[in-house]
Amino acid sequence: MERKPQWIRTKFLLPENFSKVSNILSENKVHTVCREAKCPNVGECFSCSHLTFMILGDICTRTCRFCSVKKGIPLPLDGSEIGRIVNVVGVLNIKDIVITSVTRDDIPDGGAEVFAEAIKRIRAKNENVKIEILTPDFFGDVPECILEAMPDIWAHNIETVPELYKNVRPKTDYKHSIKLLKNIKQKRNDILTKSGIMLGLGEKKEQVLNVFRDLRDADVDALTIGQYLKPSKDSVDVCDYLTPDEFVFYKNKSLEMGFKNVLSAPLVRSSYRSNLNEGR
Repeated sequence: MERKPQWIRTKFLLPENFSKVSNILSENKVHTVCREAKCPNVGECFSCSHLTFMILGDICTRTCRFCSVKKGIPLPLDGSEIGRIVNVVGVLNIKDIVITSVTRDDIPDGGAEVFAEAIKRIRAKNENVKIEILTPDFFGDVPECILEAMPDIWAHNIETVPELYKNVRPKTDYKHSIKLLKNIKQKRNDILTKSGIMLGLGEKKEQVLNVFRDLRDADVDALTIGQYLKPSKDSVDVCDYLTPDEFVFYKNKSLEMGFKNVLSAPLVRSSYRSNLNEGR
C-alpha cells in the first residue's frame, strides 16, 4: 500500500524542547526505542520528555520483520549504560519511565539482571518514580531478579496474531509470550501487566479477538492496539489500514472482555501514554 489515509497523522509539538531532549540523549549516548524503531509519535513524546529507554545495546538477535531496530551480532554489554540513563532521567526530571530492550538471546539470562539493575538504580535516585518495563519473552520464564526489583508495570507485546508469527516474527513463539505474561501475574499479582498488538498485517477479526481472549486468560491488565506502519523498505508490507471506527470496535470488545485499560487508535504504540490512568 503506497498511500496512507488522512487519519494517519503525527504531532510535532514544542520543537525547542524536542531538540533539547534529542541533544541530551546524544550527549549521553543513550538509546531510545522512540528513535531506533522510528516511532511516529517521537515528536509528541520528546516534546513532553516522555521517553522509552532501550537497554542492552541497539542490536537485536531476532529478526522480526515489522521492526527497524538493527539486527545481528550484538556488542558486549556496556557496564556504563544504566548510569547514563540515570543521568538523563535526572537531567530531564522524568517521573514516569519506560525501559525496554533489544532481545539478547546471546546472554544466558536474556539481560534480566540489567533490567533489575536499571529499576533499582533509578529508584535509588527517586523512590517515587513510576517504572514500566517492556521486556523480551525470556522464553516464557519469569526472571526472579526482575520480580524482586518490583516494576510498577511489566509489559510484553504479543505484536500480532499467532497465525502470522512465521512471517512477521520468525524467531519468536506466541506461546512463550502468553506464558510469560501469565506467569508474571501468578507470581506477583500486585504487578500490573500489559501487552500490545499491531493491526494491518493481514490478520482476521476473529484471530484478533482470540488473542484478546488469550491475554485475558493470562490475566493481563492493559492493552494497546495500533496500526502497523512499515518502518523501512525491508520490513513486511502493510496489508491494510484500519479506520478509526475499527479501532473503537476493538477497544469496546477488549473492555467487554475485562481489560482494565485499553488504548486503541491508529497511532497508538505500546508505550504511548504509558500511565495506566490515562486514556481508558
